[in-house]
Amino acid sequence: MSTPNPEAAKAQLEAHLRDIIQWHFNPETGSQFWLNWAAKAGWDPRTEIHTVEDLLKFPHFQDEWLRDLQPEVWVPKAFAGRPFNIFETGGTTGMPKQRIGWEDYKTDYSEFSDKISDEHFPRNHYWLMMGPTGPRRLRLAIEHLANVRGSSCYFIDLDPRWVKRLITNKHFDQAKAYMDHVVDQAATILKHRKVSGLFTTPKLLEALAERVDIWEAGIRGVFCGGTTMLPQYTRFIVEEVLENRIGFYPTYGNTLMGLAASVPLKPEDQYSISYYAPQPRAILRVVDPEHTEKTVEYDAWGRVELTTLTKEFFMPRFLERDEAIRRKPRNQYAWDGVAEVRPFGAMQKTIVEGVY
Repeated sequence: MSTPNPEAAKAQLEAHLRDIIQWHFNPETGSQFWLNWAAKAGWDPRTEIHTVEDLLKFPHFQDEWLRDLQPEVWVPKAFAGRPFNIFETGGTTGMPKQRIGWEDYKTDYSEFSDKISDEHFPRNHYWLMMGPTGPRRLRLAIEHLANVRGSSCYFIDLDPRWVKRLITNKHFDQAKAYMDHVVDQAATILKHRKVSGLFTTPKLLEALAERVDIWEAGIRGVFCGGTTMLPQYTRFIVEEVLENRIGFYPTYGNTLMGLAASVPLKPEDQYSISYYAPQPRAILRVVDPEHTEKTVEYDAWGRVELTTLTKEFFMPRFLERDEAIRRKPRNQYAWDGVAEVRPFGAMQKTIVEGVY
């Protein structure tokens, strides 16, 4: 495997950054939101943003902009007249954030296909997804990933907003009943259909494995995202649930970023999972929560900051509701990673995650 080259990766990223800035702030191609923003700000990013460091000239992107504004303000003029997908994230209480899109989710997941093994996700076979469908990008993305690999996908729906509401209101019996309902459906599919690949959340995976011998059911690879996976829980999943014989692919992804893949675990990792953003389409920084212009030192905790850079969507310096450990470049990734991602402030207060 080639040694990461941070200088070459940074040069590629900054060339891409300049292209995206030109696109979103050109009156012929840019969106109404960013053209109006630049007019009010009184400066032209096309002449001032050349390097990653220059992104600090932007303020933090506000999630209220995605909650409060009508989606058409985000349509680049070059995409005018094309119907778009509307994907949601959040929304446990109040209006969810909405991101529009056309092809980004396909690009993100097509690239991810090269990072999973044919041994664990055989081509021309069948997948099962236990997770949120509805307004989430994930449903279309997982089906696209299966299709790219010549496979078709079964779906079991999950409404994470309902689960979080039940838990918040201390209706634990109802939350358990809903989880059983989801797992029952998955167990039925595995009993009657041939499935080799599974996408789900860690907690649903654990619950399914208590009901079904997933190896005997035919599962050879598990693509897992969602709730926090601390090292001791990761060890439990790998050794106890998957019995060290089913491929495990943790991911850190969301509607606003795309998909950050994990590097294969090595003994010295001690089950600490590191994820790497899909540069140059997205950048992850781990920043000092009190001074967000500064990144923390390697192997230190900080808040996750996301910048998304595609022609469909530009989002600079969004502070995620996550914290993580900053990791050095590794394997094929010549840029920083994030590890042990968990809700921001998780050590100071109780966070309701539900099953996703």
